[in-house]
Amino acid sequence: MDVRGFGFFLLRKLLRMATLLIALSALSFWLVSCSPLDPVQAYVGADMTRVSPEQREVIAEYWGLNQPPLTRFFHWGSAVLHGDLGTSMIFRRPVAEVIGERFLSSLSLMGAAWLFSGVLGFALGVLAGMKQGTWADRLVKWYCFTLASTPAFWLGLLLLMVFAVWLGWFPVGLGVPAGKLAGDVTIADRIHHLILPALTLSILGVANVALHTRQKLVDVLASDYVLFARARGEAGLLLFWRHGLRNVALPAVTIQFASFGELVGGTVLAEQVFSYPGLGQATVQAGLRGDVPLLLGIVLFTALFVFLGNLVADIIYRLVDPRMRKGEAA
Repeated sequence: MDVRGFGFFLLRKLLRMATLLIALSALSFWLVSCSPLDPVQAYVGADMTRVSPEQREVIAEYWGLNQPPLTRFFHWGSAVLHGDLGTSMIFRRPVAEVIGERFLSSLSLMGAAWLFSGVLGFALGVLAGMKQGTWADRLVKWYCFTLASTPAFWLGLLLLMVFAVWLGWFPVGLGVPAGKLAGDVTIADRIHHLILPALTLSILGVANVALHTRQKLVDVLASDYVLFARARGEAGLLLFWRHGLRNVALPAVTIQFASFGELVGGTVLAEQVFSYPGLGQATVQAGLRGDVPLLLGIVLFTALFVFLGNLVADIIYRLVDPRMRKGEAA
């Protein structure tokens, strides 16, 4: 592999990431500043009658809310460049600590959903592609098209009603059993509370991988070299193993890594439905209560997370497919 070309590739990606983060920070700060929500009132609570105007001014001065938006943005940006994301107004803790703690909870949820949706989506796509035009193909396409138009919160509520309320197989919500000490919580307890949210995200994430894998496999099976292989007597799993797997696996992996954005968005809704204490629930709390430092920190972190997912997909493509490197060299 050309080390110099790969270095230029990473440099372009890093410059693009820096531009994206700067633009996203400015846009997010502007949107928060235009919000009709009063951060001081959200900080104090619903009853503002107990807070005098002098106390309100002290609170606004403490959090820097009495300064112009542009000044606050430059102060916040200068602190971010020095590694300080600020202090959360809700949790009274550094934003970096809150994000790190909540992200660990969300990571287990997103990781389980990501792996399961990738494996199941690839298997269904291969089944539909190999059985093109049959009832299995039509069933898989109907399943995927239905899921593509299904909101995450609606599916989560449905699973919650069936498996938690009616059948009682799983807990209604939370990440651990209510009223149980942290030292007494076992891994089995966490997995038990993780299944329904992860299942919600997994079922929704299957559609893209399955449909893309199916279409790519259909194109491969219609190619000349596959027709020649069929003439030699190859069929079924042997044909797929020799000629189909390598051609459909790479696009499926790329799509799966590029789906980080959809996964993060679905996590926010799933965590709200199941009251799962992850990064998505912290995002909603920060938005509703005007916690600007926490909200902007989460925006930057999730943007970086999604960008890294796309970067990994591009790197895998370059490593596996030499045509990408030759095209850039030309």
